[in-house]
Amino acid sequence: MGEVREAPKGYFQKWSGQRVKADLPQVKLSQGLWSFIGGFVGITLLAYLALQGQLFTLFAPFGASAVLLYGAPAAPFSQPRNLLGGHLLAAFIGVTVNNFFGSGFLAVGLGVALAIGLMVMLRVVHPPAGATALLGVTASQGSYAWLVSPVLAGALLLLLVALVVNNLDPERHYPAYWY
Repeated sequence: MGEVREAPKGYFQKWSGQRVKADLPQVKLSQGLWSFIGGFVGITLLAYLALQGQLFTLFAPFGASAVLLYGAPAAPFSQPRNLLGGHLLAAFIGVTVNNFFGSGFLAVGLGVALAIGLMVMLRVVHPPAGATALLGVTASQGSYAWLVSPVLAGALLLLLVALVVNNLDPERHYPAYWY
C-alpha cells in the first residue's frame, strides 16, 4: 500500500558523491584544434585591444569565458544569453555594491552572492561572471561606464569570435540558442 522510502542520507554522507562515474565523450583532435584556435584568436584580440590599443583594461574573467565558448560551445553556460547576461548583470551588481558599500571584504562577498543568486533566478548563469562581480566591487571605482568597457566590449568580441570560429568546424553549431 504505502511507498517504501530509503532513510535519508546523513549530511556528511552526501559528500561522498553518488558513486556515478562521469562518462565523458571522446573528443576528436579537430575539436581540440578548433578550441585552441578560438581561444587563441579571441584572447589575442582582447589582449591586443587592451594592451596596444588601450581601448579597455585586460579583464581576467574573459579567460574563463574563453574556455566555455571555445572548449564547450554547446554547454548552456556558453550560450550568448549566458555570456552577455551573466557578465552584464554581475558587472552591474558589482558596481552598484561598490557605490553603496565600498570595496571591503563584506561588500565583495555580497556582490558575488547577489550575482550568483540573480544569475540563477534570471537563467543567465555564466560562471566566469562571478569574477566579474568581484571585480565590479573592487576595480570598477563605482563607474557604470565599466559595464560598457571592458565588460560589454570584451564579451561581444569573444562572442563574435565564437560565432565565426565555432561554426568553421563542420561538427559544431554555435549558438545552440540565443534566448
